[in-house]
Amino acid sequence: MTTREVEHEITVTAPAKAVYALLAEVTNWPRIFPPTIHVDQVEANGNEERIRIWATANGEAKNWTSRRTLDADALRITFRQEVTTPPVAAMGGTWIIEPLDDDRCRVRLLHDYRAIDDDPEGLAWIDEAVDRNSRSELAALKENLERAHADEELTFSFTDSVQVNGSAKDMFDFINEADLWAERLPHVATIRLTEDTPGLQTLEMDTRAKDGSTHTTKSYRVTFPHHRIAYKQVTLPALMTLHTGIWTFQETEEGTTASSQHTVTLNTANIAKVLGADATVADAREYVHTALSTNSLATLNHAKNHAERTS
Repeated sequence: MTTREVEHEITVTAPAKAVYALLAEVTNWPRIFPPTIHVDQVEANGNEERIRIWATANGEAKNWTSRRTLDADALRITFRQEVTTPPVAAMGGTWIIEPLDDDRCRVRLLHDYRAIDDDPEGLAWIDEAVDRNSRSELAALKENLERAHADEELTFSFTDSVQVNGSAKDMFDFINEADLWAERLPHVATIRLTEDTPGLQTLEMDTRAKDGSTHTTKSYRVTFPHHRIAYKQVTLPALMTLHTGIWTFQETEEGTTASSQHTVTLNTANIAKVLGADATVADAREYVHTALSTNSLATLNHAKNHAERTS
C-alpha cells in the first residue's frame, strides 16, 4: 500500500500558545476554517478525544470521525481518522506549532494518507483535497488570529427562541423538511434541497427581503434527529463573511423550547455600499441581527403552528 506524506506550513503573527489553544478547541472550527461545516466532540478522556467532522472537500460535503491526542507542553496535536470516507483508506497527521519569538510562530500541518486499493484517481483526488484544504485552513488560521482584536467587534452571536405546545420531533421535521419551505414560509421564494448522504444536506434558497428584493444563499446542514440541525452558509449576503447556526429542539414539562442560534462576522468592506456612507459597524450589526432574527422567528413561529396543529 502506498502512503503519501505531505507538509504545509505558514508563519503567524501571534503567540504559539494562542495558536495551540485555538486548534485544540474544535467546536469553533466552523468559524475559523472555510471547509469545516460542523464539529462534534464525541468523547474525551484526558488528553485524548474523539471528534466527528463535517467538511467540504473539492466542493463535496464529507464527514469522518477522528481521534486526537493533545500535547499542550509540546504544542502538538496528532490526529487519525477512525472512520474514513471513500476514496480515503487511511488519513492522519500532526499540527506542530513552533515559537519563533514571543509574538510569532510557525504552524506546520503534516498529513499521511492512502487511497482505497491504491487507486491512482482516488489518490489524485485526495492529493488535491488535502492541498486545497490545508492551504485554506492555514490561511484562515493566520487571518483569524492576526485579526482577533478586530473580530471581537465584528463577530457576534445571538439566539431567538419560542415555546411550543407540541413535540420536538414535529418542530424538527418542519425545519428538516426545507424542501417544503417555499410553500410554508412567505419569505422563501424558491428552495433547492439535496441530501445525497443521510443527515448531510445542501440547501440553496432565494429569500425575499422587506423591500421585495431577493437574495440567494447556499448552506450545508448537518441533522441530528430530532433535537438539532447545525448549518454553515457558504454563499453569503454582502454584509457577512461568516454565518453559522444551530436549530435546537428541547422537550420540557411544558412542551418544547425551539431555538435558532446565529454566529456572524460582518463584512466591513460592504457596509457603506449596503447601508450608506455614514453607516457604522454598530449599524451593520443591528441591520444583520434584525434581518436574521426576523426570518428565524418567522420560521420558528410557522413551525410552532405546524407542531401545535399536528400534536
